[in-house]
Amino acid sequence: MSIKISIIGATGYTGAELVRLLSGHPEAELVALTTQSYVDMPFWEVYPHLYKYNQLIAEKMDLARLLDQSDVLFVALPHGHAMPVALEAARRGKVVIDLGADFRLNDYRVYEEWYKVEHGARELLGTAVYGLPEVNRAAVGKASLVANPGCYPTSAILALAPLLKNKLVNLRSIIIDSKSGVSGAGRGLSLGSHFSEVNQNFKAYNVAIHRHTPEIEQELGKIAGEAVTVSFTPHLLPVTRGILSTVYAELASPLRQEEIQEIFLDYYQDEYFVRVLPQGMLPQIKWVAGTNHCDLGVTVDTRTGRVVVISAIDNLVKGASGQAVQNMNIVCGLPEYTALAGPALYP
Repeated sequence: MSIKISIIGATGYTGAELVRLLSGHPEAELVALTTQSYVDMPFWEVYPHLYKYNQLIAEKMDLARLLDQSDVLFVALPHGHAMPVALEAARRGKVVIDLGADFRLNDYRVYEEWYKVEHGARELLGTAVYGLPEVNRAAVGKASLVANPGCYPTSAILALAPLLKNKLVNLRSIIIDSKSGVSGAGRGLSLGSHFSEVNQNFKAYNVAIHRHTPEIEQELGKIAGEAVTVSFTPHLLPVTRGILSTVYAELASPLRQEEIQEIFLDYYQDEYFVRVLPQGMLPQIKWVAGTNHCDLGVTVDTRTGRVVVISAIDNLVKGASGQAVQNMNIVCGLPEYTALAGPALYP
């Protein structure tokens, strides 16, 4: 029996990526794709690469009807807009996977401070599960409301989890230096994402104030068992897809390269989507483009007493839609690599 799925906000980049992935899912049936900008247009006219892969007509959201016909709703809307959907879905016993930020932070006050929006579904925060399967798989399997992680937090948390779980680093020393492709800014028109602004350019933005900071600190704190404070700086790369994060931390005690390599290999030995690369091999975003993989490379800098972890993901797949499908697979009791297996497109 197929899983009936609706995507709310299907005509953004993450929504379109969901359609691409789910069009090849053997257990999924897409029943509705909603939009504000392209109502009554065939979806393939909005995204011609999906011609003959999807025949649905983009429609205006009718939440009651979507809930009637769907088992799972993916919400790919800006922050603040998933709350009414999640509230009604909870009343109807439907599964919601939110690709936005509305349910990632456990404390509504932190959400309101960083996102400048009143949280209208505070009663659901205690039931929402942070959907990073490699860290939180058991809880995801029981969830009806999954908060899909942000793209930067995914790359950073996977890079740091083995270090924090094994208490190998000074928690006040963590620096996360991340670079993202332009698709992370979404499909909406913006001066900062114009070709002539981005091409042959490279810049930092939202230094010390990026909204993913409290999400990173919250989830790292759960792994560490105590409060974690990080320095996080995002940058914009002149590429379409990909995130490369370089993470630095001071080792609590000296470790040899071979020791820390083995710690990472042990931690992720059963994880299909996390690839700990051989010693001396460092991730590149081309190696993960179009995939749900996170590639990790770890180096001990004996001169400074630091460990350096390089993390690479596709921001639209493992950083968003692929991870959302992975979460859906877990919730529905399917192998989590269903519709997500395979190597990157290269070059």
